[in-house]
Amino acid sequence: MNRDNPFEVLSRRGLVEWCSAPEELSQLFASEMVTGYVGFDPSADSLHVGNMVPIMGLAWLQRLGHRPLAIVGGGTGLIGDPSGKSKERPLLTHDQVVHNMECIREQLSLFLDFDRTPNGAVILNNYDWLKDQSLIGFLRDTAKFFTVNYMISREYVRSRLEDPEKSITYTEMSYMLLQAFDFWHLYRTYGCKLQMGGNDQQGNILAGVDLIRKKEGGQAFGFTFPLLLTSTGQKFGKSEEGAVYLSPKRTSPYKFYQFWMNVEDQALGKLFRMYTFLEEERIDEIVSRHLASPENRSAQREMAMEMTSRVHGEQVARRVAKASEMLFGDYDFRDAQEESLSILEGEVPTSRLGLNCGETVVDVMVSAGICPSKGEARRLLKGGGVYLNGQRVDEGRTLEEGDLMFQRYALFRIGKKRYHLVVKG
Repeated sequence: MNRDNPFEVLSRRGLVEWCSAPEELSQLFASEMVTGYVGFDPSADSLHVGNMVPIMGLAWLQRLGHRPLAIVGGGTGLIGDPSGKSKERPLLTHDQVVHNMECIREQLSLFLDFDRTPNGAVILNNYDWLKDQSLIGFLRDTAKFFTVNYMISREYVRSRLEDPEKSITYTEMSYMLLQAFDFWHLYRTYGCKLQMGGNDQQGNILAGVDLIRKKEGGQAFGFTFPLLLTSTGQKFGKSEEGAVYLSPKRTSPYKFYQFWMNVEDQALGKLFRMYTFLEEERIDEIVSRHLASPENRSAQREMAMEMTSRVHGEQVARRVAKASEMLFGDYDFRDAQEESLSILEGEVPTSRLGLNCGETVVDVMVSAGICPSKGEARRLLKGGGVYLNGQRVDEGRTLEEGDLMFQRYALFRIGKKRYHLVVKG
């Protein structure tokens, strides 16, 4: 077994917010191979950037010689976790849950090794054991260990009870008991002594710890990962379009790469520690070099490559990095690759026009919708704020044959950050 203690490693890297019994858990890791689990909600067909924190918790567990269990909540997903929610989630059908589970399995394999070694990762579906529970059996063998006072003491339950417009259903209230049952089942069946989860899961995790103690007389542990916020108070992992997903069907590799390119300087050290396996000395070196010349965004570039390579593969990461350089780097458009321009198509505002040589840039800008009028286009051109394929153009400029990269692409930049791709066709 690797001598590094996972609890100490995770704590040092900022991945532990709260723990039920930190000293005892650290001792447990030092004495045996520990099985720990994280539950994943199958309410969507893709995990997102926020899910990568608990995934990293499982991945570190495995790297350091312990066994990770990934529990996809096919059973609890039919109910919906009310934690952190102000109203009841829409209930999914069984077929929707099964489809989402298959997608999540595939994404987890990017981080975990599902081999047959003693600490090989295991994916389980809690529907497999919850479906056989009768209501009477569940009430007699599990629910009797929890008082109503205990359940309503949970913050997310209390907040809903205190607001008559929100309320909470019996179905949602039962979620806590089902998650506790999961932990007990995994303890009995897989010797699982640890549950990890988001900070909003603390109450649910404690319910499982209590159930194991009351039913088995055993000691189990739980810890939570911190909730990451941006400097504006927004939950980390969100973009203007919403959540940043791991699936390329929901968030394109280019947008995924750009999300990491836009990470705030002050968050870099923390994010490198939480989201990557890089040695801490290497992280300190990257951040130190970046802070000496933050305008180069070298740390963001390294972060974007690291994360995009892991999720989408190194080849795709290199392609989107090239496309990104066209917009945000000191780029020589004579080195442009058609593949990079193809990636940008649709990622930035794009227009298709029947471009002709000799046509004025003013007319192209209006036809493409870059400017609402010729007067506005001329004003921008006269002010020197219009660039075509990286070169500043003036008011009298006409379109020349060499302006169409690969005979079909013309990239306009207005000011410093506004881009528009014009495609012939």
